[in-house]
Amino acid sequence: MSAISDILDKIPLPRMVRVRQQFDHSSVDDIPAELFGQLENGFPHGIRPGMRIAITCGSRGIANLPVIMRTIVDFCKKQGAHPFLIPAMGSHGGATAEGQRAVLTSLGITEETCGCPIYSSMETRVIGSTPEGHPVQIEANAAQADGIIVVNRIKPHPVFVAPYESGLMKMMAIGLGKQKQAEYIHQMGFDQFYRLIPLFGNAVMEHANILFGVAILENAYDQTSRIVVLTKDGIRKEEPGLLLEAKANMPRLLPGSSDVLVVDRMGKDISGDGMDPNITGRFCQYYTGTPNFTAKRVVVLDLTDKTHGNFIGIEAADVTTQRVLNKADPEETYPNSLTSCGNQHMPMHMKSDKQAIQCAIKISTGIDLNHARIIRIPDTLHVMDIQISETMLPEIRDRSDIQILGEPEEWDFDAEGNLW
Repeated sequence: MSAISDILDKIPLPRMVRVRQQFDHSSVDDIPAELFGQLENGFPHGIRPGMRIAITCGSRGIANLPVIMRTIVDFCKKQGAHPFLIPAMGSHGGATAEGQRAVLTSLGITEETCGCPIYSSMETRVIGSTPEGHPVQIEANAAQADGIIVVNRIKPHPVFVAPYESGLMKMMAIGLGKQKQAEYIHQMGFDQFYRLIPLFGNAVMEHANILFGVAILENAYDQTSRIVVLTKDGIRKEEPGLLLEAKANMPRLLPGSSDVLVVDRMGKDISGDGMDPNITGRFCQYYTGTPNFTAKRVVVLDLTDKTHGNFIGIEAADVTTQRVLNKADPEETYPNSLTSCGNQHMPMHMKSDKQAIQCAIKISTGIDLNHARIIRIPDTLHVMDIQISETMLPEIRDRSDIQILGEPEEWDFDAEGNLW
């Protein structure tokens, strides 16, 4: 027995109850029909026969992304153009061309699934400057194309609050600029993003041939709730409203608080910060909003396979596991951290899942250690079917938006104290 075991073995774990959170299910039934309908209904898409069209593709786990990208490619071909995809993800994928192509492959985006070439390069071209005199650069293949279509999901950013957060404007300002432009903007600080994102995004629209944007919104169940095709002026005027809609659609942990939040897995395919702070309430850097959930302690048990060892955001956890430490890859993580001017601090790590959860309870001050309030989620993208501790049942019994699915159960640890 170690000193750690001597201390933690005394910490009881409450039984857990499976519950289901209820949110709006509205979604797009036929994505190709929806996209073609908008593009063919008098929309000024600007695509002409023979044009080489660059289509941006980011690193986020967006629902139905292969279908969306293939539909845009098919539309371009129907107009007689020659489309190709480019990874538009700043420094993600280890800030290498090969790494960014691998990220797309992990998202189901290949030349076969999309029906067109994928040109992955970290080279950029300076295309102009902002009104403040900052150089503006974008990916070299995109700079040489006859037109660019910007595609991205509109959603809250995990670090700052502004009219433009994660979406089309940010993809043009940072994603399309690869590591160099991402680094340049991040160096000025997240507290300046509220003005830098539209400043650089508008400059890209002024100096590059941006044809239009495809904005994707998702519901709380990680499904496409809406697709909106926007002109350049539409991006400027309509993206802030779409962001408000996206925020209203976001899932959240309805109980509002817990002593301990257990997150089974985190990763870059889940959120830019590994786990979305809009769900956990844990914001690693600059933030001006009010969290809708709080936990005294957060535990992360594992990294996703698709994060490829990138452990960005782990510092938002208080406790993690040896499993996470074994998977963590600095070569995959630190280029992203160096570009975004962040710093990843590995939290206290325990040898097993059981010890990690017991540790989080132990270091939660001001709680009843024998009746800890615990919420467990698979990850921050999937928070509909979750578990809460038996001690929290009185808080949710009369709520119409939370359904109790079963009886209290003991934790299913194996002989080593792990859940898998």
